[in-house]
Amino acid sequence: MVNETHIYSIRQVNKLPWEQKLAIYSDLILPELLTKYGISPETFEDAQGNRLVEFTCEAGTGFVEIEIWPAPQARDPLLYLQMADTASAQLEVLLFVINDPQSERFDVDRDWQGRRTKFGTMHRNIPEEIRAMKAGLAPGQVRRGLRLTRVLIPQLERFITRMGHDMFFIEPLAYHNAIHFERLGFAYVIGRSKMEWIHAEFAPGGVLYQRLDGSTPFRQPEFAHTVRGRSWAIHDGILDEPWGGVRMYKRVGHHAGVCTFPNAVY
Repeated sequence: MVNETHIYSIRQVNKLPWEQKLAIYSDLILPELLTKYGISPETFEDAQGNRLVEFTCEAGTGFVEIEIWPAPQARDPLLYLQMADTASAQLEVLLFVINDPQSERFDVDRDWQGRRTKFGTMHRNIPEEIRAMKAGLAPGQVRRGLRLTRVLIPQLERFITRMGHDMFFIEPLAYHNAIHFERLGFAYVIGRSKMEWIHAEFAPGGVLYQRLDGSTPFRQPEFAHTVRGRSWAIHDGILDEPWGGVRMYKRVGHHAGVCTFPNAVY
């Protein structure tokens, strides 16, 4: 509640004065990142006075974007988070990325002409994707992560609770994201039958299993047995349609116990 007004939407927060918006959205920031990279939780600056935390939360919109940077002029943020109001007055995480700035970078986000690949949905940089895959990354990753998703989800839940909600939504950008969110307690709004079909068809004799014919570097037979391998094959078009049609939700303090890939190996 702010000034005796119940705040339940991002659009409402974005109407507030800057300092009040900042106080509310600061709840989405992981203290671990600030401490590790020497960023003041009061000023969001480093010791040299460089601002390393940026908020985009314009009045009149139902959208917020938060970026935490490891250093001035860094190429990739430590954390990139987008949240928005839904049409049904709920809250949704549109995108979040956590990068390890010390890890090797793979330019899968740009093709050889420098065009944005938009996670491989518009263009692809095949040589860089092969390098990333061989290095153990999943589709869409430009760097290894910091293994902080399990810390971020409870932080999101606290924010959701303070906003007067008991659940939030997320749309996994790839197959491996959906499996990871299952492990974190998410359930499906839509897409569970699709995920179960994918699992069944990657079994020996299945349609997807048979398409792992080695015709591209992303379609190796052994990829049927791992989450990351399956995700690369799906990214490569093995479904004969773009990845999509999956939306998930998380109830605060509740683990849904969904498992569409039993005993999954990442």
